[in-house]
Amino acid sequence: MHPQNRKIYFIKNKILLFSVVLLFINATPIDKNVSKSETTGITLLKFPKTIGNEIFYLKRDFVAFKEAVAFKESQGKYATVNTLGYLGKYQFGRTTLHRFNIYNTEEFLANPELQEKAFVALCKVNKWILRKDIKRSVGKTMNGIKITESGILAAAHLSGAGNVKKFLRSNGTERFSDAYGASIQSYLKKFANYNVSNIEADKHAKV
Repeated sequence: MHPQNRKIYFIKNKILLFSVVLLFINATPIDKNVSKSETTGITLLKFPKTIGNEIFYLKRDFVAFKEAVAFKESQGKYATVNTLGYLGKYQFGRTTLHRFNIYNTEEFLANPELQEKAFVALCKVNKWILRKDIKRSVGKTMNGIKITESGILAAAHLSGAGNVKKFLRSNGTERFSDAYGASIQSYLKKFANYNVSNIEADKHAKV
């Protein structure tokens, strides 16, 4: 092998090795029947990421939470518009976007960074609206579902904070489902137990 080619080959191998090390730092190999790492005790998300022939689970943090919501809403596709006119990776309604002074829907669909910022801002607003209900309800069980903060925020994204407030304050008797059959209950269950503590309640959150 030519010395110059050997040097390039060596550098590429070092980069590949470094990338693999980073992946192992940020993801832990799991057993299908285990929800926590036996070595660290960190709760892991059952949202598989395949690297070669290995399957890894991601930590249940806010990043994992928003990506799980996005996959449910649009399979994570920024340019998606559904049959009811909801937009983007997180399927925003136009009224919600107007709250954040976003009126150009074509620009919104073409701007992933704006969509990510809008999702974070909406979570902050919903957390503020539901702050008392989060304090009162987290840890309780309603209709067989354990109430968690992340479940509440996901349900608010689906139905609006007002409908979640009604559900929680009625002990689960006042229910809501969207046009596709997704319900507050299903979101409370599906998106439970993520760590969303880094999201601060903010009535005036902006994009």
